[in-house]
Amino acid sequence: MRRRSAPVRVARSVAVAPTPPALPSVDVPALYDCVVSHARTAPVRLSLRHLTYMWLVDLDALPRLPRPLRPLARFDARDHFAAAPTIRAGLDAYLASRGVHLDGGQVLMLAHARVLGYVSNPLTLYWCHDRAGTLVCVVAEVHHPYGQRHCHLLRTDGAGRAEAPKELYVSPFFPVDGRHLMRLPEPRERLGITVQLVRAGQRPFTATLHGRHRPATTFALLRAVARRPWSTAAVRAGIRRHAVRLPLRGLSVQPRPARALQEGNPS
Repeated sequence: MRRRSAPVRVARSVAVAPTPPALPSVDVPALYDCVVSHARTAPVRLSLRHLTYMWLVDLDALPRLPRPLRPLARFDARDHFAAAPTIRAGLDAYLASRGVHLDGGQVLMLAHARVLGYVSNPLTLYWCHDRAGTLVCVVAEVHHPYGQRHCHLLRTDGAGRAEAPKELYVSPFFPVDGRHLMRLPEPRERLGITVQLVRAGQRPFTATLHGRHRPATTFALLRAVARRPWSTAAVRAGIRRHAVRLPLRGLSVQPRPARALQEGNPS
């Protein structure tokens, strides 16, 4: 049986039950000190690197912060599945529409929390398990800067690798074609995520996310906020600065498709 974390206050580390040997344990809720990197190699070269922090949480046991700290971390269904009462309910409804039923199995979510009323989550990941603790699928929830959203239901291999067609207008400098190669192993003490765009046999864009696990204590949260007070806003600002520089390098903006994916209804 896979370990299930009980609701806890962030003021202390999470006590968890032992997991089977095949599934090394990781405490949740947890904070990851992260480095986000974007590398564009064609038709021009440009890179972005940013320091941030992210949360790994059990959707059935979201962190309960002391009242004074609640503005520093909030997980809201409207940021993921707006039509659902909870993030878990929204995810379960999405999975059910694809014929996937976890029967109450654990779901771990990697995301930014809402901080002082603001959040930006270009990519949210959900590792979905059945009641026996077996990984059933990974859901990659992609948010567009213009408010659109799309979910990919992924069946990863033993190394966490999967492939999916590009179906959302994410960058104004790439058309909606090609496919994404992803490496999404479950987070442990180290976090390592890679997403590559493949077009016409080339890999013109690579995004990576690397992080290190920290138990979600009050001290760890205050430390993260003090070091990166506007972490999610800074990520979005960096992407926008990137977008301003690219036309100056000769890249033209690709037209947006007429189809719009509505917030709260990923497809």
